[in-house]
Amino acid sequence: MSVVLEAQAVQRGKAARAMAPRSSHGEWAAPADRADPIAILEAQGATRIAALLPLRYERMLVSPFTFFRGAAAIMAADLAPTPTSGLRAQLCGDAHLSNFGGFAAPDRTLVFDLNDFDETLPGPWEWDLKRLAASLAVAGRDRGFEHGARADVVAAAVRSYRLAMRDFAGMRTIDVWYARQEVEPLFERWVKRADGGRRRLDKALTKARAKDSMRAFAKLTHDVDGRPRIVSAPPLIVPVEELAPGRAAEELEMGLRRLVAQYAETLPDDRRALLDGYEPVHFAHKVVGVGSVGAEAWIVLFMGRDASDPLFLQVKEATASVLEPYAGTSAYAHAGRRVVEGQRLMQAAGDILLGWLRVERGRDDRTRDYYVRQLWDAKASAQIDALPASELEAYAEACGWTLARAHARSGDRAAISAYIGNSDRLDRALVRFAEAYADQNERDFEALQAAAASGRIVASAP
Repeated sequence: MSVVLEAQAVQRGKAARAMAPRSSHGEWAAPADRADPIAILEAQGATRIAALLPLRYERMLVSPFTFFRGAAAIMAADLAPTPTSGLRAQLCGDAHLSNFGGFAAPDRTLVFDLNDFDETLPGPWEWDLKRLAASLAVAGRDRGFEHGARADVVAAAVRSYRLAMRDFAGMRTIDVWYARQEVEPLFERWVKRADGGRRRLDKALTKARAKDSMRAFAKLTHDVDGRPRIVSAPPLIVPVEELAPGRAAEELEMGLRRLVAQYAETLPDDRRALLDGYEPVHFAHKVVGVGSVGAEAWIVLFMGRDASDPLFLQVKEATASVLEPYAGTSAYAHAGRRVVEGQRLMQAAGDILLGWLRVERGRDDRTRDYYVRQLWDAKASAQIDALPASELEAYAEACGWTLARAHARSGDRAAISAYIGNSDRLDRALVRFAEAYADQNERDFEALQAAAASGRIVASAP
């Protein structure tokens, strides 16, 4: 960026404070015409697998934190009327703390990054940061932390975002795109603040490295007449032949091959050559996540040269982002491509097998879009419900840096940094917002409890 352009960006950022003072981000009060949060969840369920909706509600009813994880659509509606600077970036759309984690980059280094992009869309950068801040406050309450400890955790995330965005504003553009947070150096810094010490963190790294297709093959398959088949564990895992009894095996196999061929067309030539080394042999429906329960998600088993060469891909339904009613329609007509392109734009090092496909006249005769990724690729996530305050604060810092790096790739990083400034004014504002929204989240959680008690919604028995 030239000196002139940078000066103009800084001016834009500072001028935006007149439209949305930084302190204004600290306010949250439900408007009188706020949409019924349960109605929002019910509307999402209208296109999902009805038999799985009780499981979704059951998972959301575990705690206010699990409710928050499934309530991205509710918070999107709440964020829409809040102040924004007018500066936009590619958003995750659901940047709560559990949607960050470790995984293997293409060079097999473990990196820490965002790992869920179902709701990705361009929009106001503040929305992602507010969802992260609120999730930390909700998680802190779930852990029983006092107000001061929760405030420290939220402030750590926002401060980390602020300082990182300032650094990215001064970088060459290509260096921003090369920037990434590797897990091992991150853990070295974390060890100094971890109550459990190095042993527990080393154990987490070892577990992450082992979570790959070989581990999935051992855990999720068994031998049937000399052929590997995905195990049946309904309702969480249901092999396709159980979903479509009576259909000829050949018909199912041909349908699978057609979908794989369609997906392969979305891959670059070199990745297509990689996929050509594998043969699709079986697939099953699999329930994933909290907010995603009821959406269609499949796992596909591929085999390479022998039994030591399996590959698992996940095929997950993609619909319109929950942000679209408020931030604008996606530039991509294919919802699966929206997810993939957003992920490529925000992640420092993405899955080499990302792609998408469309099923015409699928369940309920609807056309459904999907995106495809590897099922497990050395994935690691923090056990949030076991972290003491010092470790959650360190984790919050890692999330804040990561979110700033993701936004800096597509947003006007110099303008965003200039808007935020060098003081802790935004930090303090978002601490207030996070606590106020955590109160709102608890009220919404209680509304879901009441809906289950009254029979308005059905939740599976615990």
